Amino acid sequence: MQVQLGRLCLPNPILVASGTFGYAREMEHLVDLHRLGGILPKTVTQLPRPGNAPWRTVETAAGLLNSIGLDNDGLDAFIAHHLPYLRGLTAPIIVSIAGRTPAEFVEMAAELDRAAGVAGLELNISCPNVTGGVDYGTDATSCRKLIESVRQATQLPLLAKLTPNVTRIADIARAASDGGADAISLINTVLGMAVDWRRRRPVLGNVMGGLSGPAIKPIALRCVYQVARAVTTPLVGIGGIATIDDVMEFLVAGASAVQIGTANYYDPAVTMRLLDELPGALQQLGASSVQDVVGTIKRVG
Repeated sequence: MQVQLGRLCLPNPILVASGTFGYAREMEHLVDLHRLGGILPKTVTQLPRPGNAPWRTVETAAGLLNSIGLDNDGLDAFIAHHLPYLRGLTAPIIVSIAGRTPAEFVEMAAELDRAAGVAGLELNISCPNVTGGVDYGTDATSCRKLIESVRQATQLPLLAKLTPNVTRIADIARAASDGGADAISLINTVLGMAVDWRRRRPVLGNVMGGLSGPAIKPIALRCVYQVARAVTTPLVGIGGIATIDDVMEFLVAGASAVQIGTANYYDPAVTMRLLDELPGALQQLGASSVQDVVGTIKRVG
């Protein structure tokens, strides 16, 4: 069940996505946190952020639109109040960080490098719900330079979380790989909106938001498949994963691990079921390890 993401070793490939699992303490009565392959707490910014105006979330026919706006208490509060609990868990803690400038990313990475209990960092360069949230995830040169700078500031493994809202995601992935990312997380949410036609207004206070859940799974699979053919850097699949079939599809398409996001809201124990079912699914393919099935999809024709 063990997987390797560059220098980051995980006990299994089932992780929980940032922004969907709180700071883990809220889930301890529903989930055996120690069994998880990794925990990504809610994205942290250098300074506190109040988030966007309501409404912040709206359900859609096949997913969830959110425009939270990275609401959090800032890095100092995270280190003081949340990290002590998280470091007591056996599951690796991968801290998701977002910055307005490269300097903020670098400063946060350096500070977390000095903090005990952090297994790795996920650079959120793909949030559609804040100004500048995708600036470093939509331009290959900016992406590479940012990751290079953060790489020099920390010894921690780095995951680059990319947006699907680009023309050629493989180009951005190559830049992340060239910059020194240990792994690439695919994908963040897809930009969308909801409309109240009777009031002739957008539903979300920020007008547009990020779509997650089952609706984006085909897009996420496509991105993983394309990027797996463009880089040798390990990939983490994200987007609409809720069943063991979903997990296996991402592994076969090229992901070495997956993050469970929206499904945590309506099925909080979903990760436990996936962990129970994964060995049987591997056995069906005659595989003795997760790595045996990663990227084994066959081309048609």
